[in-house]
Amino acid sequence: MPAVGAPSYGWRLASVRGIPIYLGRSWPFFAIFVVFVLGSKVTQPTTLEQGGTYGYAVGLGYALLLLASVLLHEGAHAVTAARTGHRVDRIVADLMGGHTVYSGEQSRPGASAVIAIVGPVTNLVIALLAYVAYQQVPPSTAYLLLGALYYSNLFVGLFNLVPGLPLDGGFVVDALVWKVTGDRNRGLIVAGWVGRVLTVPVVLGYVGWGVRGGATQPTQLIVNFAIAGLVGAFLWAGATNAIRVGTTGRAIQRVTMARVLRPIALVGVGESLAQAMQRTGPVQGAVIAVDEGGRPMGIVDVAAANAVDAAHRAQVTVASVVARQPDGWVVAADPDSSDVSGVIDAIVSRAKSPQGMPQIVLVVDRSGRPLGTVSLADLDAALDA
Repeated sequence: MPAVGAPSYGWRLASVRGIPIYLGRSWPFFAIFVVFVLGSKVTQPTTLEQGGTYGYAVGLGYALLLLASVLLHEGAHAVTAARTGHRVDRIVADLMGGHTVYSGEQSRPGASAVIAIVGPVTNLVIALLAYVAYQQVPPSTAYLLLGALYYSNLFVGLFNLVPGLPLDGGFVVDALVWKVTGDRNRGLIVAGWVGRVLTVPVVLGYVGWGVRGGATQPTQLIVNFAIAGLVGAFLWAGATNAIRVGTTGRAIQRVTMARVLRPIALVGVGESLAQAMQRTGPVQGAVIAVDEGGRPMGIVDVAAANAVDAAHRAQVTVASVVARQPDGWVVAADPDSSDVSGVIDAIVSRAKSPQGMPQIVLVVDRSGRPLGTVSLADLDAALDA
């Protein structure tokens, strides 16, 4: 049973090498669409009867084969990402095909391009195998399904090689620009704009292909335009999101750690409140409690410390007023040269945890020495500026 408030990605189908695979809640709508559109057109090989129960059964089989193709496509992304040192979070098959979610903090242009390209290559391999088998079987149900599997995977493989985000070919463009310029965010922006530019000819090409293929009846035209509109909206939204992410990333690069770093005071977790308060005096920033080895243990609740009667502060230790922080609240960085991306990653990575998103993180240098704190509010203000 999922934890209260945990995100739902759909129905969990399986787990491969610890990677959960989900069937998105939108996928059944796609399957129903495929069954009804294809089912009404399928001709039974022996009786030449079109549609009927047989047609819809073949349509269902084709929908399941499409699901398997999507999962193999995404599985190729996931396995390659894991083998190149990325943490893979999940695979989801949904209305628009599917997607694989993995961490990109440690990625490099070459690895990013390889992860992207293996998906469509997998579809092209499936298409080749289906074509070889298709040529070997007589007209039958298997013949129909193998033909559909061949054409669909050939189309998906080639379509995903279109060089614009959010398609896999767009990630290759992103990786190339990233390699040449050294700036991942510039790569996202360029690949996003290419994706926007290519959306129009892709949609018009799909509509024209449908008309040339005989989709001239009103119902056929409505379906054709609806699919074209859905594909266009998907491509445009994905390209726009890539541009937005790249633009935000470039803004983050301009905010240095020193700009948002707040001063701190350090006190020993075993000290008495009287000793700690006398030694630090009034402080402008947070008070960090550390153990004997200098490791951060938490943030002192100054209000709780001040509420302790002055006569008893010598008997009360700092440990009693320390607010424990969620995992990931300590970030190692160079305050003179690092941007705030590491801080943002630390905050966002905790967003879905039971403990929630930390509102403040402690920045330490490479040796672990505490340097200062950065709050979510300060980050928002700096990025807005």
